[in-house]
Amino acid sequence: MGALYLKDLADKTRRGLRGRIEDGKSGSGLCFGYDVVKSFDAQGQPIRGDRTINQAEAAVVRRIFKDYLAGKSSRTIAFELNREGVPGPQGSQWGPSTIHGNPKRGVGILNNEFYVGRLVWNRLRYVKDPDTGKRVSRLNPESEWVVQNVPAYRASSTKRRGRE
Repeated sequence: MGALYLKDLADKTRRGLRGRIEDGKSGSGLCFGYDVVKSFDAQGQPIRGDRTINQAEAAVVRRIFKDYLAGKSSRTIAFELNREGVPGPQGSQWGPSTIHGNPKRGVGILNNEFYVGRLVWNRLRYVKDPDTGKRVSRLNPESEWVVQNVPAYRASSTKRRGRE
């Protein structure tokens, strides 16, 4: 019975997240350049999934795109940001993979479609590796992705590797 309850709870959670994405709201964690908006409805219930552009971080994102389009490598960009003391995501140091990430997985500043006004959900799933016991991510088929255009969140003057 416990296993059935957990499966049903997971299905309901995923259905709720999908609905939130279809409404153009966030269904996941933080994204560099944006802040989570904490607000309440008339009944005092939290309104979830709204974001606002963090202007200081957005300036760093625009700089990364500008430098990349000017021909700088992600390693060079990361080195310059660290040398200048620009805080990275969650206050960490910048690394090349933080900037270029993985195009198939849609991670990294240059490959995150949120910066061009597209919210993509359900791109990855997480499974437990039986050998190590750790969670590993696997790419879902593109037919299972939920894509929602959210032009209000588009970081102005950022283009992703020739695509808008």
